[in-house]
Amino acid sequence: MGRKKNTVDLDRDNGIAPGLVAKTKKRLVVAAGRSHPELAAQVAAQLGTELAPTEHRTFASGEIYTRFEVSIRGCDVFVVQSFGPPVNEWLMELLIMLDALKRASAKRITVVAPYFPYSRQDKKGRGREPISARLVTDLLTTAGADRIMSVDLHAAQIQGFFDGPVDHLFAKPVLLEHFEQNLDPVDRETLTVVSPDMGRVRVADTWSDSLGAPLAIIHKRRDPKVANQVTVHEIVGEVAGRTCLLVDDMIDTGGTIVKAAQALKDAGARKVIVAATHAIFSPPATERLQNIAIDEVVVTDTVPIPADERFDKLTVLPIAPLLARAIHEVFQDGSVTSMFGGEA
Repeated sequence: MGRKKNTVDLDRDNGIAPGLVAKTKKRLVVAAGRSHPELAAQVAAQLGTELAPTEHRTFASGEIYTRFEVSIRGCDVFVVQSFGPPVNEWLMELLIMLDALKRASAKRITVVAPYFPYSRQDKKGRGREPISARLVTDLLTTAGADRIMSVDLHAAQIQGFFDGPVDHLFAKPVLLEHFEQNLDPVDRETLTVVSPDMGRVRVADTWSDSLGAPLAIIHKRRDPKVANQVTVHEIVGEVAGRTCLLVDDMIDTGGTIVKAAQALKDAGARKVIVAATHAIFSPPATERLQNIAIDEVVVTDTVPIPADERFDKLTVLPIAPLLARAIHEVFQDGSVTSMFGGEA
């Protein structure tokens, strides 16, 4: 019987630690909370898959329970949860889902929050205030999130609150395509992009460049002690006889947008169109947005919009294709930035 031949560890010879190579392949899994099931299902369909079977329960005491009904071990999981009302319940559900995924040995967990909760509390405006957006990212980290994906963050600095990758997506391509296809010749000829306040000037400026339209700015003053109340002061730019496209990241109670639209009409605007990403629509937004000063409202479905909150002048565009494409890029180690011409 011949002597056993010694084997050579080629990995070690090449400077690689000895080990075993797994034959398993990456598996993309889409999971969803109960905040926006329609959107989650559309995202999964766009990716050519289905939502992971998940059991959700709310006990009589109000406590939330979540269990994944199939193995998640080693999976690259994308959890879709948006944050319309009740925000705090959906946030708690998301945290519980993350904990369940972490304990089920998911390989990587990405939170897909089309509308990021508490994003307006991104800094201290007065003494003894919280920075709640930072608190939310800390909670997500502790619960087990490895990555965050969101659309049109109210403040870009929130990306720095999370100690990990943040994919900041923009709804502008979705909205822009709608206007390029639906604006009539007169609207195109007289179009002016309007920023509803100084904080949105940079975003409005990119819209102005994309549409080849002039830019106008509404200067407003908000009382920091009174929520959801705005006073419009003056308009910088020419709006008389123009079709004004008001662009913003969100519409909550609608107070800012309606006062801005009224100021534009008082200044001689022929038409006012509102474009926003997140349709929060807290009461009495639906009634306010039907104001005669507003001719059309265009939003995306990052937040669920119940049938009783929809009205004739409202157009809702699907955000699922954008989210699905970004998820695919992340899963395939591609480039999310390339989706937005290098701006993301």
